[in-house]
Amino acid sequence: MTRTADTDELVRFLVTSLVDNPDDVSIAKQTGPDGSAYEVTVNPDDIGKVIGRQGRVIKAIRTLVRAAASIDGSDASVEVLG
Repeated sequence: MTRTADTDELVRFLVTSLVDNPDDVSIAKQTGPDGSAYEVTVNPDDIGKVIGRQGRVIKAIRTLVRAAASIDGSDASVEVLG
């Protein structure tokens, strides 16, 4: 049984679930030899919700996305842009 992870959909689901303005979320994916990098842009009012206190929420998102990407044998990172 082969397992694959849809990290694109995971990032979108996690971020849109947290914010008050999900229509303002845009995610840009850049793929390189080391893996994928997701640049998440949200409404300025929602940046704090995505980052969380002392960065705990974004750290958890990064951990989940990295774990999902490792199922496919790759790496992934997530950056939040204002």
